[in-house]
Amino acid sequence: MPRLFVPATLANLGSGFDALGVALDLYLQVEAEPAREDVFLYEGEGQVEGPDNLIHEGYRAGMRALGLSPEPLLIRAFNPIPLARGMGSSSAALVAGVALADRASGGRLGREGVFRVAAGLEGHPDNVAPAVYGGFVAALADPPLAIPLPRPEGVRFVLAVPPYEVPTPLARKALPEKVPLRDAIFNLARSALWPAALFSGRLEALKEACQDRLHQPHRAHLMPGVLEAIGKALAAGALAAFIGGAGPTVAALVREGEEEGVARALEAYRGEGRILVLEIGEGFFWKES
Repeated sequence: MPRLFVPATLANLGSGFDALGVALDLYLQVEAEPAREDVFLYEGEGQVEGPDNLIHEGYRAGMRALGLSPEPLLIRAFNPIPLARGMGSSSAALVAGVALADRASGGRLGREGVFRVAAGLEGHPDNVAPAVYGGFVAALADPPLAIPLPRPEGVRFVLAVPPYEVPTPLARKALPEKVPLRDAIFNLARSALWPAALFSGRLEALKEACQDRLHQPHRAHLMPGVLEAIGKALAAGALAAFIGGAGPTVAALVREGEEEGVARALEAYRGEGRILVLEIGEGFFWKES
């Protein structure tokens, strides 16, 4: 039976709020087959139940976008992506559902269509885009547009994943309605550094590119010690460090061979949680199981 793999993702990359993201080598795995009624069988991180799950939601939206009636599906999902930790678990589920619709239609959506439908469901594209295209991606939601960026060799992500959740709606609520012009300029300049550094290979510029004034300082009270942890990771030699998505995970991009020192720097922040070391991931793909 064909098995679908959809990667975990990190959004924002610090300065690129709702615009930049990257895929991780940690994959939601999904199988599906026709059924008399929608059935959802789940194992992995957290508890997810019932036919109103995000994978079925993405599948129905994908079929509707094609002008087709969604047939009932039995969906089996294994999910190693931590829930509500800023690693794109919701986006992976939505992309998986839309990708199921794409396959059921013989590929009529294509990757661009999968991105467009999933981004519309998510409301922002920075997790959905890397889940579809893999690697680093710059993306817009309106109009829907995603452009993959170069993938540097010899780097990995060290992730400090605390034991508590930060729901995205709560993190969104913490953001101000208005920001000073100087803070907007600060972030615009640094978000532009991400693609410049990746295209030029000047990875040392990422230490400045990941700096942020638009969202991380305003959410820090939801994640005690998070800004200090970012500073410690950079001081330990990370190329970049930032809150993954809405948090609370702290992600550090490091050169191979420097993972251990950065992981030690993040030990206090992760507490009773975990440290993960992951490669940059691929966009969704299928394998015969």
